Amino acid sequence: MVSLMSLWIPILLSAVIVFVASSIIHMVLGYHRNDVQTLPKEDEVQAALRPFNIPPGDYFMPHAGSMKAMKDPAFLEKMKAGPVVHMTILPSGPPSIGSNLILWFIYSVLVSLFAAYVASHALRRGANYLEVFRFAGCVAFTGYALALIQNSIWYKRNWGTTLKYIFDGLVYGLLTAGTFGWLWPR
Repeated sequence: MVSLMSLWIPILLSAVIVFVASSIIHMVLGYHRNDVQTLPKEDEVQAALRPFNIPPGDYFMPHAGSMKAMKDPAFLEKMKAGPVVHMTILPSGPPSIGSNLILWFIYSVLVSLFAAYVASHALRRGANYLEVFRFAGCVAFTGYALALIQNSIWYKRNWGTTLKYIFDGLVYGLLTAGTFGWLWPR
């Protein structure tokens, strides 16, 4: 077993590498550019919703409220008539990209911390590169990618978008794995 404290450099460095890679993926490569579409008649829809002053949060429309209410003919008619919407309302105003980037970095550190935890309990000091790569990479990929699938299952997020983010998770997992393999204590 390896001490978790002895892995602080690969934990932080892998988070930095993932942070830089994600910036390149989203700002340079551009394959996420079409992940969301413009809503038809966006200005009119936004103007129609504005008077309701909907607070930030997650919403589903129509919303049944209970399993029993989901069988109510009035609810079923609303579902049939549509539109059926799952939406997230964000705070009004310009986006706060700084706080998002800070949270993303903290999340990357957390994923690397879990990768370090599992690898440190599974492997010994001086383990070979590929062993470390396998454990750290598997845990990091899991942390970055697998939970995204449930959004396509339950909330009908576009599968193409989900698969692109899973691919990103694979890249981040491989980068994390490589960093841990390279810096594993000898």
